[in-house]
Amino acid sequence: MLESEQPCPCESGASYAECCQPYHLGKTKAPTAETLMRSRYAAYVMKAVDYLVETTLPAVRRTDLRQQYQETADSIQWVRLEVIRATQGSETDKTGKVEFKATYLQDGQRAVHHELSRFRRYQSAWCYLDGQVT
Repeated sequence: MLESEQPCPCESGASYAECCQPYHLGKTKAPTAETLMRSRYAAYVMKAVDYLVETTLPAVRRTDLRQQYQETADSIQWVRLEVIRATQGSETDKTGKVEFKATYLQDGQRAVHHELSRFRRYQSAWCYLDGQVT
């Protein structure tokens, strides 16, 4: 378990307590699409499956979504996040895109997940819509 004063896994440079922890605990909502994407990456690192489900747009939640997130959390060790660019996704936008690379270890092998994620506001909160792996 990550201590609150340790650096946040999303690599923002802030401590976990000052960065993604309030989102994971439901104390506040991510203000931008990039912030949501970073908090979701940190949730993968922390195995916060409930947060991943809750921040997925309800219209695209499949019945096996929780299981899929849990299997990913159990089988992958996330190592590093690099945000390449964010398009729209500000506090006033309705949609946004974030391109990122996430380095991970799986079965002892190092790999990189490169994705262009799409986000949409739902009931005033940012939600993950889908992603295109590149």
